[in-house]
This record gives sequence, C-alpha cells and structure tokens, in this order.
Amino acid sequence: MSPGNKVFGKEWADNLRATNVEKLRTKLSEALGNRTSFTFEIGSGHGHWLAAYAKHNPEEFCLGIDLITERIAKCHRKQTLGQITNVAFLKAEASEVLDALSPTQRLAKIFILYPDPWPKKRHHKNRFINPENLSRLADHAAPGALLHFRTDDPDYYAWTVAELQKHPKWTILDQKPWPFETQTFFEELLKAKNDVIAQKTGD
Repeated sequence: MSPGNKVFGKEWADNLRATNVEKLRTKLSEALGNRTSFTFEIGSGHGHWLAAYAKHNPEEFCLGIDLITERIAKCHRKQTLGQITNVAFLKAEASEVLDALSPTQRLAKIFILYPDPWPKKRHHKNRFINPENLSRLADHAAPGALLHFRTDDPDYYAWTVAELQKHPKWTILDQKPWPFETQTFFEELLKAKNDVIAQKTGD
C-alpha cells in the first residue's frame, strides 16, 4: 500500500468513526433519557448476565453493548420476555460509545466479562484494555466508580492487572467480592474465572 493510500484509508476510517459517534449520541439520548448515572457492560454477548443483573438491581439503569447483531437480538428477546424495564442494549463499539457520551452521562459501574483475549502477541494491540481505553472509562466514570473485569485467559488477566497498576486513574481493590453471579452462555463454555476489580481515583 502506498503512503497516499494509507492517508486516504485513515481519513476514511476517521470519518466513519465520527459518523458512528454522532449516531450513537442520538441512540444514547433515546436509551438513557435524562438519566445521569448508569451501569455499563461492554460485550453483553447473549444478554444473560446483564438481564439477570438488571432484574436483581431494579434501582440501577443498565446499558449493554455488543458488536454482533444476532447477539443484540437475543439480548432484546431476554429483555422483552423478562419484562425488564431498567436495561437497554445497543449494537455498538465500546470506544465509540464512550466518545459519544455527554459530560452528564456518567458510568456508575463497569463490567467487562470474558472479552476476546486476542492471544497472539501481534494481536495484543486489539485488546480493549489499554491505556487509552482505561482513560476513556475514567473520564466518563463517576467518582469512586468500580470497574469489574473477568476472563478465562490467564495472560489477559495478567495484562489487565498490569495495565490497571500503571494507570493513574485506577486502583485495584484487594479482596473485593464479585457483586453478582449468574450462569452465562460464555461462562458455561469457558468455566475458568480470573477476576479483578478496580476503583476510579480522583475527582
């Protein structure tokens, strides 16, 4: 690929991202209404966990996102069948959602359960947990908000712990109990659990 093609490709990707973020602002406004605080799950899968969590915590409003259309359709079916009014699901990419949030829309709790570990070293750059995304989360998190991360992959767990330890806006909490358990599609497949909970520090 020539340098010119690379520039054109980056410009196209930047324009597409800007369009997606603008569309998400409208969708988030519709989903959240006037709410200023919500629980956020990145990668909701088939919606098992967040639907159950929302039903168990009716005082919280929950938003779940996933990139796969079929998964979001299953999430919506669970929401409808369970008559769960305090949860919404969107097809969206996490960093674009974070960039689309308004300053008044704050993350009270964050859950990332069994994300793609991108195990090959050359693919590590694709992992969601990185300094830029941890900063995005912190910028939109309420003071003292908790980030809950769970993986079956020991390497991704170690990576996440290391990234959180290096980041100035997150502090890992020792012996903090996992707030809610329910069997999920991916948990049934993967079995193993490696958990870390971190708290936003500052402001």
